[in-house]
Amino acid sequence: MFAKHRTTGYNGYAVQWSPFFEHKLAVATASNFGLVGNGRLHILNVGAGPAGGVINTERVFDTQDGLFDVCWSEVNENQLVTASGDGSIKLWDTTLADFPIQNWHEHQREVFSVNWNLVRKDSFLSASWDNTIKLWSQNSPQSLQTFKGHSHCVYAAMWSPHSPSLFASCSGDHTVKLWDTNSPAPVQTILAHGNEVLTLDWNKYQDHTVVTGSVDHTIKVWDMRRPDRELNCLRGHEYAVRKVKCSPHSGSLVASTSYDMTMRMWDITTGDMIEIHDAHTEFVLGVDFNLYRDREIATCAWDESVHVFTPRCLM
Repeated sequence: MFAKHRTTGYNGYAVQWSPFFEHKLAVATASNFGLVGNGRLHILNVGAGPAGGVINTERVFDTQDGLFDVCWSEVNENQLVTASGDGSIKLWDTTLADFPIQNWHEHQREVFSVNWNLVRKDSFLSASWDNTIKLWSQNSPQSLQTFKGHSHCVYAAMWSPHSPSLFASCSGDHTVKLWDTNSPAPVQTILAHGNEVLTLDWNKYQDHTVVTGSVDHTIKVWDMRRPDRELNCLRGHEYAVRKVKCSPHSGSLVASTSYDMTMRMWDITTGDMIEIHDAHTEFVLGVDFNLYRDREIATCAWDESVHVFTPRCLM
């Protein structure tokens, strides 16, 4: 059983639960599968219940280009940032008018990822198909820093939850790079997969552990101190892995989404796949764990739907 919400006319790209409210979910979407046309940011209100409860729309914000990612502010419970196909980044306030309160446009191509600093909480990262990563403050009209080192599209840049200055990025150049904001060049590079690396996330309980997902269908677990070989390689997805998300409640639990239209869950210590959610009918792109309801997960897909549910393995 799961709760379902339609994002009619808009294909889902990313979901994120609020770090402040257990019932609030943001969804970034794009019309026409993100190829051309508008975007829409959905703010949803999700009721409690084993099947996800009732989902209602609280607000929507429309944009001129598709939205590929969203992240909530870590300092203001009403604000969030979106990544857009036109290269722009927008800051929204859910209590204010239908227009962004800040708009940055420095990237030369699509922005595919935005991620707020979990430790310092005063800045966020953007990753772009222009091969760069940028550091931003919501209070600055320009980016604070630009990081160059990848030779292909950067699909994600994610802050370490254990350090105020460390982050990792993944790219179409098959690598994962580790960066420190105190240095313009990457401090480490791992040739992570034999194909494009579309996603990564940090383990919340193990300081040096990063999980990656690739076009090669696999998910790999890395100790960044031992970059020569992965700790584990998880196989089961039939097509490219689009998103990996480490649980905020367990050091061994990871969720993944794929172009094979499934969300899967894994125990990274054993390498076992412990759950398959196959109720979507198109590419599944977004997944997130609710920080407050420790068994609740949200997914979004190109089938214009958001699912909220408790996986059987967590019941």
